[in-house]
Amino acid sequence: MSAADKPWSAGRRVAVVGGGWAGCAAAVALLDAGADVTLFEAARTLGGRARAIETSGRLLDNGQHIMLGAYADTLRLMRRVGVDPDKALLRLPLQMRYPKLDAGMDFVAPRLPAPLHMLVALLRARGLDRADKLALARFTTSARWMGWQLYTDCSVAELLARFDQTERLIRLMWRPLCLAALNTPPERASAQVFLAVLRDSLGAKRAASDMLIPRVLLDALFPEAARRHLEGRGALVRTGCRIDALEPVDGAWHLHAGTGIHPFDAVVLAAPPWQAAALLRPLIGAAAIVAQLDALAYEPIATVYLQYETGTRLPLPFCALVDAPADNRWGQFVFDRGQLDPGQDGLLAVVISGADPAGAIGQDALAAALAAQLAAAFGQPALAAPLWTRAITEKRATFACTPGLDRPANAARLPGLALAGDYTACDYPATLEAAVRSGVAASGVITGEKR
Repeated sequence: MSAADKPWSAGRRVAVVGGGWAGCAAAVALLDAGADVTLFEAARTLGGRARAIETSGRLLDNGQHIMLGAYADTLRLMRRVGVDPDKALLRLPLQMRYPKLDAGMDFVAPRLPAPLHMLVALLRARGLDRADKLALARFTTSARWMGWQLYTDCSVAELLARFDQTERLIRLMWRPLCLAALNTPPERASAQVFLAVLRDSLGAKRAASDMLIPRVLLDALFPEAARRHLEGRGALVRTGCRIDALEPVDGAWHLHAGTGIHPFDAVVLAAPPWQAAALLRPLIGAAAIVAQLDALAYEPIATVYLQYETGTRLPLPFCALVDAPADNRWGQFVFDRGQLDPGQDGLLAVVISGADPAGAIGQDALAAALAAQLAAAFGQPALAAPLWTRAITEKRATFACTPGLDRPANAARLPGLALAGDYTACDYPATLEAAVRSGVAASGVITGEKR
């Protein structure tokens, strides 16, 4: 019997290749199951595409994230590694709020039991007329009646047209929500995945629908705490160590890193999909998985930081913005980092999902356009002249979440090998929760524990 076919027992050597959120989650879950864990990460730091990077002598997150109260696995693992979500995250009620001068809307769910919180939010919403509110009520009622499921997937734009959503509601709520959650334009985004997000926000219990904004850098939110947890319990974390090849040998696995060869009983492959495909391509029996990985397309996200004088404040910790690329208004959401972390006083972060067109105008022009957009939206002329700016773009931030997308399962159909990543099959788009769920599920593939 090969090592991979033996029943799970404590002490088996398991490698986790990739130290993003999925890899860290897999390593923690495997350690809890009694595995002898080694985590390999090619970069010098953990976190993958959700981490802080050093720029101009300071640390900035390479993207701004909003989590939901429904992110049960992420919150559980944060606590498991010693992070207190109540301190690390700002909890806000479900909302979509625009600056008053931005011709938007103001939608805030009060802290009432569901579904009363949504009813009151709809009645109180400003910036929507009667037709908009009726359309929103019709959509959410129908989606709930459908169990937030479709028999056949379609685009978000088709779904919205099917339920006669108004142009204003699409522009101010559905389109920005779709871009924020799926990082894919409504014309190309999966309606089924979008409904899953709405199920856990508009259609969930009030606490589950809360929006959670990190107060700390993404590294401190989970990856670095996971590293301390792993190393404190005897696991090995090897950063700056790239795995060049995976080799099955007599029912086990040899990992090649430079001139070194590392033997393991099992492997969780938690690298980004394009890197996972490169490692799997030479393996017999991996062709179907490689084809799925190669078929994935990607969408960028840009986060532009604008530093102002200390004391500069927005009315809210974060606001939606009315984007209009044809008018050089690119920003979709803005976060006041000073309200989240006093050490970032005066720093604003503007997020652009699906950022390909914005990236074409150049970083300096984009920053200037965003500064002008903020000044006009908030009626604060000083916002047009930041002290400095920095644009951080993840060109392959997420997979393009299109209808009927065939996403690979955690079980790789190769003995002793599992996949982990936000791209694996689940009902969520590429979010932190999807990554964490995938890591835990990949651990279950190795240990035989079903989730």
